[in-house]
Amino acid sequence: MIAVTGATGQLGRLVIQSLLAKMPASQIIAVVRNPARAADLAQAGVQVRQGDYTQPDSLISAFQGVEKVLLISSSELGQRTAQHKHVIQAAKQAGVSLLAYTSLLHADRSPLGLAAEHQATEALLKESGVPFVLLRNGWYTENYLASIPPALQHGAFIGSAAEGRIASAARADYAEAAAVVLTLDDQVGKVYELAGDTSYTLAEFAAELSKQAGKTIPYVNMPEADYKAALEGAGLPAPIADLLADSDTGASKGGLFDDQHQLSQLIGRPTTPLAASMKAALA
Repeated sequence: MIAVTGATGQLGRLVIQSLLAKMPASQIIAVVRNPARAADLAQAGVQVRQGDYTQPDSLISAFQGVEKVLLISSSELGQRTAQHKHVIQAAKQAGVSLLAYTSLLHADRSPLGLAAEHQATEALLKESGVPFVLLRNGWYTENYLASIPPALQHGAFIGSAAEGRIASAARADYAEAAAVVLTLDDQVGKVYELAGDTSYTLAEFAAELSKQAGKTIPYVNMPEADYKAALEGAGLPAPIADLLADSDTGASKGGLFDDQHQLSQLIGRPTTPLAASMKAALA
């Protein structure tokens, strides 16, 4: 039995899709905050169990009879460490044989502010005694694809990553990797640094966008504070704007680059190229 937490989220749904191609639906458990949102998973034969990162008792119930758990990191910034601790404790109480955690690329030395809660969770895992594997995910290409509509509207792609190279991959690539690790033996103690096969600067991203959109969209590099202010001006909540601006600055320091190709080795195929992801987004 394999349980996936946050199973109705963007990554969780893709992980379950990948697992369904590898094993019977009856052996997959979708742990979700709101089971009503997982009706489609239930119809596919997946077991749906209620489990909330903020409600430890719900997690203990959700993990009964489970062999492996995928802990998809919480999206609630500032609350993640406490929430992840609840999952780890519940997994320990249930006696799971493997807890896989979606961490951050090179979390132990990342310049991104986002790394702090991942570092804290990794420390909790080591202290817990629960057998674990770390899936240190790099950037999702979708994180930048989301900025295409405003870039086309305003005629410029803005950021604060300077010349930093970003080795991103499609969210589906990371989901497939998680499904592979969950279905392999002998994964305890492994640390995977997962990133795309190829990298790009945001200037190169803008050049590819210009090519595909048929109009010139230059990349405009900004100081981190100015980029954050622009994001807030576009309607993003301050914590999200701060996260994105800080992450771009982290990218300028090499925080989103890796060339070990562990992701493509794990999934047995090249990672999805930027051009392909962008073409799908524009369509």
